[in-house]
Amino acid sequence: MKAMLVLGFTLISLSAWGQNVKITPLGSHTGELCDRDRATLFEDPTGVRILYDAGHSVTGGDDARLGDVHVVLLSHAHGDHIGDAKLPRLNAGTCDKPETISAAPNSTTAEIAAAKNAAIMMVSDMGVFVGKKVETIRGKPTGVCAQSDEQTIVPPSAACLATVQMGGTRAIKVSGATRAVEITVIHAAHANNVPRSLLSDPERANLTADNLSLALGPPTGYVIRFTNGLTAYLSGDTGLHTEMKTVVREYYKANLALINLGPNAVTAHAAAYAINELVRPAAVIASHPNEGVTSGGKLRPQSRTAAFIALVKGRPVHLALSGRTMEFNGKAKCVAGC
Repeated sequence: MKAMLVLGFTLISLSAWGQNVKITPLGSHTGELCDRDRATLFEDPTGVRILYDAGHSVTGGDDARLGDVHVVLLSHAHGDHIGDAKLPRLNAGTCDKPETISAAPNSTTAEIAAAKNAAIMMVSDMGVFVGKKVETIRGKPTGVCAQSDEQTIVPPSAACLATVQMGGTRAIKVSGATRAVEITVIHAAHANNVPRSLLSDPERANLTADNLSLALGPPTGYVIRFTNGLTAYLSGDTGLHTEMKTVVREYYKANLALINLGPNAVTAHAAAYAINELVRPAAVIASHPNEGVTSGGKLRPQSRTAAFIALVKGRPVHLALSGRTMEFNGKAKCVAGC
């Protein structure tokens, strides 16, 4: 009887373990949260894997940490998000100033989408732009993703476009799954200009003459509804806006917030206000710090991120330490890796 009880408990535990969403930051330095860190990999219990904002902290499509990537998300086209530079190798340079090399003219986002045969899911102008880069890499057109119904796509056999308008939702599910992961594009208060280094020669020359840049539609954030009930708000680079309360909190009821802390978007006080008063998630992941946040995996007490954490009330703030996989249940409780 005792053996049967132990076996039953083990099976229940394994079942619960399998229902967690896995979130793995892919930063420049293993075990740290560093200046250029943005890239984050999400894995749903059904196996759907989503890469968000590849940026500068990956080595490109050959980064061994990536594994399968079914969907590539991009919040906006600034170089540190679309990836106009990349790591020459993991742990290059320092946490405060990682060493990078150019990823022009294609970007890390396009390199990864091409290498992983991923769906390119973002607002239309950015998606078409990235899709053209993928076409250049692969030497053939980037088609539209196949759909199993009106809005649900299945992991593609080749990189494809699954563009979305602001406020639109697309879903993805792996073969055999009964439920899909839903991804919604939401508002961000920022800009969305692409680096001129990623443009073709004629366009670059035209813009350079007047010191202008090219906007690729509106900047965005995302809300992702995972199949275990976890609903994550990915803020993108953004200042405060009322949709944090009305759309993210009241409508989508996000219970986990991955918030960007770069000083060009929000101060520590503004970011804390967004969490405490507007979004009110059960838990927070701090990312995009534009500073070396940790040393030896420990929070630097004089960092802007430390100031933000001190201002957040009544909920845990988890640091996006590179290579550390955190697991969240449907109520946004971290049950492993935090």
